[in-house]
Amino acid sequence: MSETTFQQTWLTAVEEHADRPFLIFRAESGAVSRWTYGEFDGVVTRVAGRLRAGGVRAGSPVHLVLRNCPGFVAVWLAAARLGAWIVPVDPASAVRDVASQVRRVKPVVGICAVERAAVYHEGADGAVPLVIEIDESESDVADGGVLDGPPDDAPPAVVAPTDRMAVMFTSGTTSEPKGVDLTQRNYAHVAAAMADAAGLEARHRWYVTLPLFHANAPFYCFAPAIARGASVALLATFTASGWVAYARELEVTHASLFAAPIRMILARTPEDQAPAALEHVWFAQSLGAEHHAQFGALVGVPPRQLYGMTETTAIVCFDPNDPPRNDVIGRPLPGRRIRLDDPVDGTEAETGTPGELVVLGVPGDDLFAGYLDDPDKTGEVFDPTPEGTWFSTGDLVSADAEGTLRFVGRVDDVIKVSGENVSLTEVEAAVAQAPGVLEVAVIAQPDPIRDVVPVAYVVARDPASPPSSDELTAWAERNLSPAARPRSWSLIDELPRTSVGKVRRFRIGK
Repeated sequence: MSETTFQQTWLTAVEEHADRPFLIFRAESGAVSRWTYGEFDGVVTRVAGRLRAGGVRAGSPVHLVLRNCPGFVAVWLAAARLGAWIVPVDPASAVRDVASQVRRVKPVVGICAVERAAVYHEGADGAVPLVIEIDESESDVADGGVLDGPPDDAPPAVVAPTDRMAVMFTSGTTSEPKGVDLTQRNYAHVAAAMADAAGLEARHRWYVTLPLFHANAPFYCFAPAIARGASVALLATFTASGWVAYARELEVTHASLFAAPIRMILARTPEDQAPAALEHVWFAQSLGAEHHAQFGALVGVPPRQLYGMTETTAIVCFDPNDPPRNDVIGRPLPGRRIRLDDPVDGTEAETGTPGELVVLGVPGDDLFAGYLDDPDKTGEVFDPTPEGTWFSTGDLVSADAEGTLRFVGRVDDVIKVSGENVSLTEVEAAVAQAPGVLEVAVIAQPDPIRDVVPVAYVVARDPASPPSSDELTAWAERNLSPAARPRSWSLIDELPRTSVGKVRRFRIGK
């Protein structure tokens, strides 16, 4: 168990890499700002001074409601310096979301964008002592910006590895979001583990286009970069059509994405765009073989699939094959122990049969500390034993004879069609490669003969010339097993998603 804090991880990086590049930010205007580790630490001390002047002390919660911007990064690191903790949430949070968040965490300071300040104030309803409104540009962490305060001349707060560093709310696709409680040691652990997993060196540069309030960007990109003295290129917002061009412009080497953004990049990148020259790309969720190969050609390296959750901090496993495959999540990280439980009786799942993935770890170290103010929910997923605590992920995974793991889907994403298991996630990955399809969601529909059957909701690549049901049926007959073939096809304008791109299946067809 590590006794390192994330505060110390940052301070060590500044000491050892002061003159090396740390953050390159490309604003929506196209303006690019750059900071070395030493320069950005100066920003962090001034932001810490601003937060301290606003009443933030060790143990204080800071509500962070921002898009990707240098201010977000500075507040995160300033909170670590002060021994405070952040609550990063979707900047598009509605009034009721803000009200729920404020009620649950009782922040000392709230930080939001000027453009969405009215929504924030209505949701907070006067319950946040200080609200700082910023314009999400680099000016807010430069001289004269609203986050720019007097340098925090006090030494960094004394923090313990078990001190809270953040609470991240889950996407809440089916219920009220759960608050994932994360410690200083969680962030220090994920920094070191993910740097090792990616083979990261100081010369490398991460490309961050996913939102910072979600775990992927801070866990898989920023934290490991800090652990190795590498740099990060941060985009203000994700753009599918410009993703490859900006990767070239910013000279990035590493990136992390989900399957859905990859499909968007493939669909929107201009045909005459020169390929990028990345060295490493993580991806999560299912990606078809054709899309996997196409994206590899577009960015210079085939993407490598991983599996992890906010609750597991560092990933559980990744595909170590060279070249990587599109259909496996590989093997556990060194030191990770897992098992696959039969979802019906809890016995060990047989080889090749999907079982629920259960991960052994230490809460507050390589597992999250628990769910915020919800011991009952924490108790449902944690099983303390003499060898450690087992965490039930709720995801189905299968293992082949060599122990290579393959992601199947959430426990409720696998249906039985006439007794045959069908993974809705795998059907979606396959149908997304059909001619004329941009993306697809597949849901289960009751059937009087087969119990349930899959049905598909399709977003056309070209809305003016969508694929017909007959064309899609013919494609499915050539490419899918009988049980996996959707029994109906519906064209829709877009899929309902969470703010980080997860499809909300329960909203489809309503």
